[in-house]
Amino acid sequence: MLVSMKTVLDIAERKGCAIPAFNVYNAETALGAIRAAEEAHSCVILQMYSRLFSNFEAEFMMPALVAAAHRAKVRVALHLDHGADLSVVSKALRWGCTGIMRDASTLPFEENVNTLKQVVDIAHAVDVAVEGELGHIGSAKDGVPTDYTRVDEAAEFVRRTGVDALAIMVGTAHGHYKQAPLLAIGRIREIHEAVPGCALVLHGGSGVPDDQIIASVEAGIRKINFGTDVCCSFLDGVFGVSRDIIAVDLFMKEPIEAVKRFCLSKIDLLKAGGSDD
Repeated sequence: MLVSMKTVLDIAERKGCAIPAFNVYNAETALGAIRAAEEAHSCVILQMYSRLFSNFEAEFMMPALVAAAHRAKVRVALHLDHGADLSVVSKALRWGCTGIMRDASTLPFEENVNTLKQVVDIAHAVDVAVEGELGHIGSAKDGVPTDYTRVDEAAEFVRRTGVDALAIMVGTAHGHYKQAPLLAIGRIREIHEAVPGCALVLHGGSGVPDDQIIASVEAGIRKINFGTDVCCSFLDGVFGVSRDIIAVDLFMKEPIEAVKRFCLSKIDLLKAGGSDD
C-alpha cells in the first residue's frame, strides 16, 4: 500500500531498524525492490533522483510506481531524492510522491533553513514528509569526507524547519568508494539523541562495509539510501542474460531477480525484515 514516508520512518524508530531506500530507474528495478520487500514483509522506500523529474522519466514512471505501490502487499513510500529546486518539488508532489527531499546543503546554513522551511510548509499541507540535508554529502570519487554534521546545528535545523528526516554527513559519499569509509558512529548517536522525532538518513549506502551499516542503525540511522549498487545489480543481471533471448519481457526476468536478490540482502542487513508485520 502507498503510505507517507513518515509512516515507515516512524515504524523504523519503533523497531530500531532502518528502512532501505532504493533508487529506481525503470519498471524492472522497481519490481525487483517491491518483490523483495513483499517476500521479507518489509516496508520500503522507492525513490528517484531529481534529474529524472527534470527530464521525462519521472512523468512516465510515477503513474506506474503509484499503481504498483497501491497494489503492493507491504507499505511503500515514494520519494524524491535530492530535489534540486521548487519546480522539481512541485512535480514530485503533483505526480504522487509521499516523501520529498529538497537538497539545499550547498547553501549557507540560514539559506538552507529558509529553503527547507518553505518546502515543509507546502508538503506538510498535503501530508507529505520532507527530508533535508545538513553537511553536503559529495561524490566518492572526491574521497571520503572527514568533516561531519554538527550536533548543535542539526538540532537547530530540525527545530526551525520541522523536517521529518535529516540526511547527515558522517563519513559517506555517493558512488563507488576508492577506500571503504569509516563512519562517525558516535556522531550519529549524538545527533539521534538531539533530534527526537526526526529520522536520520544515511546517503551513499552502496559499498559501506556491513559492520558499519549495522553500527549506524544501532546508533540511530533510520533510512539508508542505495543507488549505485541497485544499478550494478541490474546491469550485472542484464549482461548475464543470453542474447539468444529476444523477447524483452523474458530477457528482463533475470535482471529483475538480480535486483530482488540485492534488495533482500540489504533488507536483511538493515533488520527491516518483518517491519511491515
